[in-house]
Amino acid sequence: MVCFFLLGSIPPWLRGTLLRNGPGLFSVGNTSYKHWFDGMALIHSFTFKDGDVFYRSKFLNSETYKKNIAANRIIVSEFGTMVHPDPCKNIFSKAFSYFMNAIPDFTDNNLINIIRYGEDYYASSEVNYINQIDPLTLETLGRTNYRNHIAINLATAHPHYDEEGTTYNMGTAIMNFGRPKYVIFKVPSNATDKEKKKPALRKVELICSIPFHSTLYPSYFHSFGMTENYIIFVEQAFKLDILKLATAYFRDVNWGSCLKFDKDDITLIHLVNKKTGKTVSTKYYADAFVVFHHINAYEEDGHVVFDLITYQDSNLYDMFYIHNMKQDVDKFIETNNEFSRPTCQRFVLPLNIDKEAPPDTNLVKLQDTTATAVLKQDGSIYCTPDTIFEGLELPGINYKFNSKKYRYFYGTRVDWSPYPMDIATRTHQVWIEEECYPSEPVFVASPDAVEEDEGVILSSVVSFNPQKPPFLVVLDAKSFKEIARATIDTAIHMDLHGLFIHDNESMSFCKKNIHISNVINFSLISADCNTLKQFRRMT
Repeated sequence: MVCFFLLGSIPPWLRGTLLRNGPGLFSVGNTSYKHWFDGMALIHSFTFKDGDVFYRSKFLNSETYKKNIAANRIIVSEFGTMVHPDPCKNIFSKAFSYFMNAIPDFTDNNLINIIRYGEDYYASSEVNYINQIDPLTLETLGRTNYRNHIAINLATAHPHYDEEGTTYNMGTAIMNFGRPKYVIFKVPSNATDKEKKKPALRKVELICSIPFHSTLYPSYFHSFGMTENYIIFVEQAFKLDILKLATAYFRDVNWGSCLKFDKDDITLIHLVNKKTGKTVSTKYYADAFVVFHHINAYEEDGHVVFDLITYQDSNLYDMFYIHNMKQDVDKFIETNNEFSRPTCQRFVLPLNIDKEAPPDTNLVKLQDTTATAVLKQDGSIYCTPDTIFEGLELPGINYKFNSKKYRYFYGTRVDWSPYPMDIATRTHQVWIEEECYPSEPVFVASPDAVEEDEGVILSSVVSFNPQKPPFLVVLDAKSFKEIARATIDTAIHMDLHGLFIHDNESMSFCKKNIHISNVINFSLISADCNTLKQFRRMT
C-alpha cells in the first residue's frame, strides 16, 4: 500500500475505501487487444483513514489472466478481440477448439464493475462468471459461475441495492436453458456464508422471466431501473444476433460485431412488480433508441418516472477501439464528431390507465415534465421523453436517493465542440486541470447530511503529460471547490466503474454506480434542470 503526498485536508469523517475496476493490461507477449474494453482487469483502491489516503492496485487473478500470462500470449477471446487456436497445434486440436467455441464459454476477465451479493464483493462484467475479491487486499478469492445457481448466460454489472441490503439484478438465458428469456433475480442481504465456503449466489431467488420480443435477437442491456415497487426493463432495439454469436469464432469476427441496432423497430418498456414478480399488462413502448445507463427512477402520484441516457445509434463502442484511442486529442475529436450524442431523457409511465379516455389522450398528469404517454386505439401506451440535457453520460447519484425522487446526478460531459448552454435555466461551476483526464466523479455523502448534495466528490486523475503525476482530487460537492489533492508517484490507469465502502458498513448502501472514464469532461446536473455543476478537463 502506498501513501500519497497530500495538499489541503481530507474531511475527518471520510473513512473507507473507494474500489475501482477497469482494463489495465492490453498486450501479452507479442499479442495485443483490439478494444479498450478487452484489457485485463486491474483493480485499484483508495483508502481514507485519519485524513490520509493510501493506494493499492492488483490485477484480477482470473482464469483468463492466468492462462494468458502462462502462455505469454492472448489465448482467451474478448468482446472486441477474437482469438484462434495456436498455430502450433495439430489439426485435431484445432478442430476441437472450433467445435467448443460454437457455444461460447465466455471470458472471466471481469473488468467492468465491483458489485456486492450479501456481504461479498465481486469483480463483474456481463458474462456468466464473476470473481470474488477481498476489498481490502484486492486478492482474488475465487470464481463463481452464475449458471450453477440460476439459468442465465449473461448478467449485468449494474445491480441495484435496496435499503435492506438485497441485491437485484438481471440476466439473459440464450443457450441450453429452454425458451430464451430475460431473467430478473435477487440475492438477500444475509446470503454471505460465515464460513466463507459457499458463494452468496446459493441463495439467489428468481423474481420473474420475460420472453424475448424477437426470439433470435434478444435486446442488449447494460443496466435497468428500479423504484420502490417496480423493476424497469427497457427492451431496446439494440440487439444480439444469436446465430452470429454462435458462429463468430468460425467466421473470424469478434463478439462485438454480433450486436446490431434496428432503427426501424420499437422500444418496449416492461414494468415488473418486485414483490409479486408479475409484469404490468399494459404495453408501454417508444421509438427506437440505444441505452446503456439508467440514472434513477421513482414513483410519483400514480406514475413511474425513470431517467436514462439515450443515443440515436449504436456507434459508441466503435469509439473505444484501440486504434481510435491512440489518436491525438484533436484527431480523436475529428474522427468521432459524427457519433450520436448522449441525451439525458425522462420517461413517465402512468400506472392507472383510464380505459374510458379517448385515443390519443396524454395520460401523464405530472406538471413538471413534458414527457407524454399517449393512449392508442389498441390500449397500448406510446411514450415520448422529456429531454433533460444533451451531451452527458455515465451517470451516478447519491445512492441514498436511489429509487426515490431526487435532484442531482453526476456524469461525464461529452462535447466534441463548443457547446451552448441555456444559462437562464442552468448555472454551472467548473473544476479544471489542464492536460488531465479525471475519472468519473464519485459522490460520497457526509454522515450528517441533510441535503442531497452534502458531501464530497472523489476522482482519480491521470494526465497525458508524462511530467504530471496522477492524483486523487477531493471536491466539495456543493461548490465544486477543491479541498484536497493527493499526489502519487506511480502509474494509475483509466478505469470504468466501482463503489465506495464505508469503514463502519458491511453493506455498501453508499454505493455509487460509477461509469466509463471519458476523454472530455465531467458534470453534475440536477434532474429538475435548475442546476448544472461541471467537472471539466481542459483540451
